[in-house]
Amino acid sequence: MGNDFMPNRSDPISLGMVLGRGGVVLAAAVLLSALAGAVGDRHAVAVAPAPAQATASPAEVEAIRVELEAARGALAVEQMKNRRGEAVQGYSAQYKIPADLAGAIYDHAVTEGIDPALAFRLVQVESNFRPNARSRAKAFGYTQLKLGTARHYEPWVTERDLSTRDVNLRIGFRFLRDLQRQYGGDANLALLAFNRGPARVNEYLDSHSDPDNGYGATVMGAGHAAKP
Repeated sequence: MGNDFMPNRSDPISLGMVLGRGGVVLAAAVLLSALAGAVGDRHAVAVAPAPAQATASPAEVEAIRVELEAARGALAVEQMKNRRGEAVQGYSAQYKIPADLAGAIYDHAVTEGIDPALAFRLVQVESNFRPNARSRAKAFGYTQLKLGTARHYEPWVTERDLSTRDVNLRIGFRFLRDLQRQYGGDANLALLAFNRGPARVNEYLDSHSDPDNGYGATVMGAGHAAKP
């Protein structure tokens, strides 16, 4: 489940290069003004350039550095929010689901280290985005969790809880994340274990048999139907 949200600049800031009589204050003021404008009015930082003959003290240099870092951080947050909003809107339109559900799936996937695209496909295949979905095997909710599996992560959880959006998504994606780690990042094996149970998949592997039933390919969009 790395993006670089730092503002683009061809020349990195070097205090040593601009430290001189008045140069550091003036240069930092210009940079702060540019960064603040990129973030928006609510993040603007007003800095008045000092006269050219003034010499910046070490304390002033440090204060300017701190303000520059704060402006960078504000810009990074805005860029992150914009990217999330665009992604959620796209998934909502793609799967024809409410934006709040798309946002919850996206956020829980990112939090648990799952690729959001995989998370949406998993929920589509498991429950078709129905919160009260229930299988004959007594698997519940968006990610079709069984109570025993869910209680491995949250021992107090109930069957009713598994129909709660955030509980189901959180535990379901955490389970998938752990399976991905258990199988060394092999997405197909992790999905097979999610569907068939890790114990059954391990039995096949230990006997040098193929555990594949087509489920992993279905979730990843290859279009094969899973066998029981």
